[in-house]
Amino acid sequence: MKLLTESEQRQVAAAIERIERDTDAELVTVLAARADDYTYISLLWAGLVALLLPGPVNLVGGWLSAGHLLLAQWATFILCSLLFRLPAITTRLVPRAVRHWRASNLARRQFIELNLHRTEAESGMLIFVSEAERYVEILVDRGISSRLDDSTWQAIVETFTTQVKRGETLQGFLTCIEACGALLKEHLPATHERNELPDRLVILS
Repeated sequence: MKLLTESEQRQVAAAIERIERDTDAELVTVLAARADDYTYISLLWAGLVALLLPGPVNLVGGWLSAGHLLLAQWATFILCSLLFRLPAITTRLVPRAVRHWRASNLARRQFIELNLHRTEAESGMLIFVSEAERYVEILVDRGISSRLDDSTWQAIVETFTTQVKRGETLQGFLTCIEACGALLKEHLPATHERNELPDRLVILS
């Protein structure tokens, strides 16, 4: 999966730098290729296909011996395990609820690992995207949530998610950052110059 180029990443960083001039919020953006490799899902599906194999095989040609049938099951399991590891296929095998749960967990881990919970004014904001899961989430620290309800970001997230599904990830970031910046400028205006966290786009490949 192709993530943003260096030039596109610089555009995101520049957008963050622009809006942070007008707000005390500290924005960090993260783009992940995928939230999980879902190896266990691939193995579960491969095992299920292998277990169901005797039914159609015996129906079409019941002449296979138990040994040959077992060999066919093992071969099916191995081939399906490899096939189902392909990202384009794996994503479709994983229930949406599971994909979003894994992406949400990764977003929360990034919030902590990138020290968004340790800013001076508790004003950290994470804009997180996981492309394979088509998942977007905005997480904010207490300094922001005390002034803006979490539901404030819902429309922005929905718009960004639609853009990610269309393959417009760069434009999605720029639109999202601009929309968040307008709200932050109004409700959390800049009181003094600060830049506690890096403006660059964090890429998780």
